[in-house]
Amino acid sequence: MSFVPLAISTLAIVLIAVGALIGLLIVLGLLGARARDRRRAGSWEEAVRSADAALAQAAASDRGWQRELMETAARAAIDDARPGWPYDTLHLVLVDDRPGIEEDRAHFVAIDENGQEARVVLCREGDRWSAERVD
Repeated sequence: MSFVPLAISTLAIVLIAVGALIGLLIVLGLLGARARDRRRAGSWEEAVRSADAALAQAAASDRGWQRELMETAARAAIDDARPGWPYDTLHLVLVDDRPGIEEDRAHFVAIDENGQEARVVLCREGDRWSAERVD
């Protein structure tokens, strides 16, 4: 029995090694990006929520909307839709101020200690806010 030596050029060996190195770097980069995204997930969502709430609050304040009345209406809507649901925080996340007052909408998100959310959409009826829907 005779063995035939496998003839591979030096260039082929170098190209295979470079290809394997590039593949390894791509896999390690993807794994590192995934780990980074998992670490930042909670803080990123909270930062976005906080920024949205601050922006919405500024817009509401500039237009003379009364946040206390809006929060009261949102809390009443949550109590009606989910009686006894203990939520920790209530964030104003969106203000939709259209021409006139009948088209105005405000979105609140209530979050409990387990991270479950309820979105409340309020509509304006004159000087009064009422729940359009609770998701």
